[in-house]
Amino acid sequence: MKAAEEIDLLLVVGSKNSSNSNRLRETGQRQSIPSYLIDDRDDLDLSWLEGANTIGITAGASAPEILVKGVVDRITQEFNVTVREMENGKESSFFRMPELPDFD
Repeated sequence: MKAAEEIDLLLVVGSKNSSNSNRLRETGQRQSIPSYLIDDRDDLDLSWLEGANTIGITAGASAPEILVKGVVDRITQEFNVTVREMENGKESSFFRMPELPDFD
């Protein structure tokens, strides 16, 4: 089962000007999942969580893990929750180096 099929709400931790973070939020929205992009725990509006049984939390590529932990900590301080880490497949990318011009 894909993670998107298991969640009621998606929180993406990352910068508002990050195309990667925005793409993650848009991916959730395309799956008809309420999705929010937040910088950190202070941006979290607890009213978003009302009625959600399972919350997915992810982060943009450049978001430090400490920011994600802060969001998780805030939620666990406010609600009785169980935290489960999920892997959605191994990430792997291969980029071929560009050919350098011949300066001879």
